[in-house]
Amino acid sequence: MDDMKIVVGLGNPGDEYISTRHNTGFKVIDSLAEVLKIEVRKRKFSARLGSGEFAEKKLILLKPWKFMNLSGQAVATATGFYKLDLKNLMVVTDDMALEPGRIRLRAKGSAGGHNGLADIIEKFGTNEFSRCRVGIGCDIDQVGQSQVDYVLSRPTENQKALLDKGIENARDAVLCWIEYGIETAMNKFNSSIE
Repeated sequence: MDDMKIVVGLGNPGDEYISTRHNTGFKVIDSLAEVLKIEVRKRKFSARLGSGEFAEKKLILLKPWKFMNLSGQAVATATGFYKLDLKNLMVVTDDMALEPGRIRLRAKGSAGGHNGLADIIEKFGTNEFSRCRVGIGCDIDQVGQSQVDYVLSRPTENQKALLDKGIENARDAVLCWIEYGIETAMNKFNSSIE
């Protein structure tokens, strides 16, 4: 179905994770839901989802409601249910390799050390789906802090402003992808990052 798109935001369920860096994908879904007036509350596919329309396409916004490293099954089940070609799937996730607030779109690629992406790739048996990575940086300056501690902690005030801008840019990039496709979105948003 080329007239349907699914946008998946990765995060962890539970109140204790809401404001953490690792839930950036969920926050992009929340931002899309707000501007498109879509409620992401329905429980299906071990996920929270909402449906609406944008640019004359049916749109599903999906948050897998399992821990990050178990995201793949919800995504695979949803795309299978809707008989969706993977070219119509966009996965939004946080990325420690990018500075806070920067975004990077790709038509395909490796998991890059991200457990959520790795699980999705494993469930599909391919890495050929679009993704939008939102930078959270890797400012591990506290003695003994691990990468896990970092992604599961809340950003500093300075970082929060940058992350909020990144979430806004990611939202706009996803809307561009829905309307014009991945090549256009990559050309516009990968090169226009300040």
